[in-house]
Amino acid sequence: MAAEPVRDTSVRRILDHPRGGPTILRIVLGTQLRRLREAHGISRERAGEAIRGSHAKISRLELGRVGCKERDVADLLTLYQVTDPAEREEYLALARQAGSPGWWQKYSDVMSPWFDRLIGLEEAAALIRTYEVQFVPGLLQTRDYARAVIRLGHPRAGEQEVERRTGLRMRRQDLLDRPQAPRLWAVVDEAALRRPLGSRAVMREQIEHLLKITQRPHVTLQVAPFRIGGLAAAGGPVTMLRFLEPDLPDVVYLEQLTSSLYLEKREEVESYMVVMDRLCATAEPPASTTAFLEDLLAECG
Repeated sequence: MAAEPVRDTSVRRILDHPRGGPTILRIVLGTQLRRLREAHGISRERAGEAIRGSHAKISRLELGRVGCKERDVADLLTLYQVTDPAEREEYLALARQAGSPGWWQKYSDVMSPWFDRLIGLEEAAALIRTYEVQFVPGLLQTRDYARAVIRLGHPRAGEQEVERRTGLRMRRQDLLDRPQAPRLWAVVDEAALRRPLGSRAVMREQIEHLLKITQRPHVTLQVAPFRIGGLAAAGGPVTMLRFLEPDLPDVVYLEQLTSSLYLEKREEVESYMVVMDRLCATAEPPASTTAFLEDLLAECG
């Protein structure tokens, strides 16, 4: 006989103190439903039958990859013997909130399907660590610099599309201005700061912006100079996100030209954590960043 599950307070906690948009709410809801299912020894196949779906649908739901209808959540709660009206309402309220669109959905016409998850994760992150090889991190770009980067990556895009993509990138940066802004810790290769994008004025404005924003207590910027040689950076840019909500594991985001990869397994995340720690230890210390940027600014003329 399956053990009676102990009621988890995560649902109540996230309803009382929401942080992040529907992406995070879907993940929390999925995690809680998976725990209920496993506590009662119910297979994904049987759970799928209860909502007129497949085991694959249950898997996607439990991973937070898709939204869930209130009717499906209600049926699953009945299957999992959750009968207390107040407890059921908490799950249903979470399902309703998880089904609401995030602000970024209005940019769906210019946003890759795999990118909206990153924005949702950024919205809820307490710590964002990133390493960039080719460009200044998107969360630290000026509008004109972002526009130049977007034109480079989308050479066939018209002006309207370029402006839409630029607007999305600027909107993402709003999270750094919030009272509970995440800590952003970025390591940027010297090549990204020296590679000219746009005009000399664009690069000068970008460096001036970095000097200003890195004075904020929640933003840390390190430069990986040429003189330190090669870096074990897994061959490209890496972003790691950490959350306050205990139900949310650390996530590694790897972006490629036309796709991305999200890693959540502990052993994979820990491997990249080692890489990030080595990058931070090898790069110039944060205290040296201002002097480096000021020297670079002087070179821009």
